[in-house]
Amino acid sequence: MSAKATFLAGVWVLSMIGAAASVAAPSVIVVVGAPGMPEYREQFTAWTGLWERACTRAGAPCRTVGLNDSAEMPDRLRLKELLATEPHTGDAPLWLVLIGHGTFDGRTARFNLRGPDLTADDLVEWLRPMQRTLALIDVSSSSAPFLPALSAPGRVIVTATKSGFEQNYTRFGRYLAEAIAEPQADLDKDGQTSLLEAFLTASDHTQAFYQAQGRLATEHALLDDNGDGLGTPADWFRGIRPVRKAADGASLDGYRAHQLHLLYSDTESAMPPALRAERDRLELEVMKRRDAKAELPEAQYYSQLEVLLCEIARIYEQIDPK
Repeated sequence: MSAKATFLAGVWVLSMIGAAASVAAPSVIVVVGAPGMPEYREQFTAWTGLWERACTRAGAPCRTVGLNDSAEMPDRLRLKELLATEPHTGDAPLWLVLIGHGTFDGRTARFNLRGPDLTADDLVEWLRPMQRTLALIDVSSSSAPFLPALSAPGRVIVTATKSGFEQNYTRFGRYLAEAIAEPQADLDKDGQTSLLEAFLTASDHTQAFYQAQGRLATEHALLDDNGDGLGTPADWFRGIRPVRKAADGASLDGYRAHQLHLLYSDTESAMPPALRAERDRLELEVMKRRDAKAELPEAQYYSQLEVLLCEIARIYEQIDPK
């Protein structure tokens, strides 16, 4: 390569690095449901404040629904309007966080809002055009039915319960809000906290709360990120790796959720969105190969793994040639 071509390639990489953080910053919508009682309003407001502070640190726009007493329209319509104004495509993920109470009548799960409630069917319709990566986090009681309804490729779904019949007040949302951008929840010590790591940390703290109180746990969070609509509990993981397999041989959850971060490390911030997307795709392929290791001849397994890892290494060389 000529000196001029090398110089121009370097300028291109640097320009992409400079634009990466602003281009890839996620957008966040936090919906606060009807509190019912003053103490719940205080807690839901505090959890929302944690999300807002995390978004400020991340440089991510954060809009809230449900805290303004002088709202000009019902909260349900306000959320519908916000989702309609979100770009349907792009590199930046959309995070939708539901904080509040939920109910389930055996057929329909509802997220309780001031005015008309929100159902999973509402979100299925409103999110249908969305082609961006979506993280839907419902930390309300009876939230589990939202998971199979909204699960799809390119989405990460987190619910505070494993069943619509877990109808008691949930504490998982507090611990998730505390963990989402905190270094203490960075389990693999890569300088950033992924949604998977926050989920695992919050699940652990939730379990510890019930154990300390000597009470039977009435909430069991689930995570789905492979589009199969089944969900995986935190106790199926060792560290950040899933270690148990579903009885029907379904693919494992967790890999995509570990690629989503609200607050990026310096290394991730320096990576252009297009390269990050390719790196993420290759990493998922590596995980698939590892999960299928027992089914492949040893030589074939290591040969395929080597090709993928070399491609990942080339991506990092484009960011830091040294």
